[in-house]
Amino acid sequence: MTDNTDFRFDGGATWLNLLATRGQSFGSRPIERIATPEAARQWLTQVGYPPSHALTATDRDELARLRETLRGLAMAVVAGAEAPTGGLSHVQSVAAAITHRAFTVAPERGVPVKESLGLIAIQALVTLSGPDRKLLKECAEADCRWVFLDTSGRRHWCPSPACASRGRVRAYRARIELRNP
Repeated sequence: MTDNTDFRFDGGATWLNLLATRGQSFGSRPIERIATPEAARQWLTQVGYPPSHALTATDRDELARLRETLRGLAMAVVAGAEAPTGGLSHVQSVAAAITHRAFTVAPERGVPVKESLGLIAIQALVTLSGPDRKLLKECAEADCRWVFLDTSGRRHWCPSPACASRGRVRAYRARIELRNP
């Protein structure tokens, strides 16, 4: 990423990349990457769902609400906890908005926002309820905690070089301190 507004596409799935549209979510200054309808339009276009119409503030808010609901569900799965109350039903209702047209529309002509959100919700539900749920991992950085797919089974941090760097430095300093109390 070159600046705080660049989008991340290295989470392993579109729905996980949606979680990264809010960076440092658990830090003192989270970074909102889809703060405007135009930013939301850019993100949807970059993930292959170019909107068929200009996005409104309501469309942006629905995308952000889906993101935060999915974040809660993903974190619950990683922690082996129960899903947040209402979270699963919200994602299911977004997924239910899918019509047969969603599977026949040509993305280059534009996709209605509700259809895009529904397709993202379906992808998330498949991952969260299927065998890939075991591949979900949460970044060890306290201010990040982004959930991503870890196919290696060895990652401690998300694919962000910043998180890995900070984590490795912290681990190194802890080892040094143990040797030299």
